[in-house]
Amino acid sequence: MSIPILNYSFSTQNQRVDGFEYLPGEEQPKIYTTDNLPTAFEMDEIIWAAYRQIFSEHQILSSTNEPFLESQLRFNQIKVKDFIKGLLLSEAFRSLNYNVNNNYRFVEMCIQRVLGRDVYNERERLAFAVIIGSKGLEFFIDLLLSSDEYLNNFGDNTVPYQRRRVIAQRSKGEIPFNLRTPRMGKEFLSKQGMPQLLWAGPVRQFRPQEQKPKAGDPALFLGMVTDIAPASV
Repeated sequence: MSIPILNYSFSTQNQRVDGFEYLPGEEQPKIYTTDNLPTAFEMDEIIWAAYRQIFSEHQILSSTNEPFLESQLRFNQIKVKDFIKGLLLSEAFRSLNYNVNNNYRFVEMCIQRVLGRDVYNERERLAFAVIIGSKGLEFFIDLLLSSDEYLNNFGDNTVPYQRRRVIAQRSKGEIPFNLRTPRMGKEFLSKQGMPQLLWAGPVRQFRPQEQKPKAGDPALFLGMVTDIAPASV
């Protein structure tokens, strides 16, 4: 028997904040879409934007490239949404993001990168985490991409982008969702065989040669004074 899916309300501290699309200016995102038959150069930009949105710039490596999916997109064999799905289900995305995070953190990251907004609340994070645990990763990805929210905002031909601001963290230097590093949790370090940087031996203090006391320095005799000092009564 599968775990029932929790219901949650669409509440957030930023629900009154207008999206980027309603505030023209420097912060308005550039839309990458295949609606207008892009040129070869524009298609390169669309593919780069998709990698940047799903993987983020610091995860775009040679190992994350999907040349077969890129070829299908260039020759109009698949839609942008299919390309996004392929990246989300790729082995590279799984190893860099899913395998090193718990379901709650993974849900938050996917909603930010796929739907272009932050999670509404803990209930939403928990509800999707239950879906991953009971239905699996692919079902969760299909659920996001087939949702009315995704289709109404991005459709089949537009690369997702951050469409909601988070003003609560502006004073701390807010950065786009897709540029946040999905840090590896402590519980996954040993699982991945990562060094723990633990030292069981004595801790020794290094002193540069020029700072070491020279012959005749009183500091050299402090230990001797301590040894011959009479014990306190």
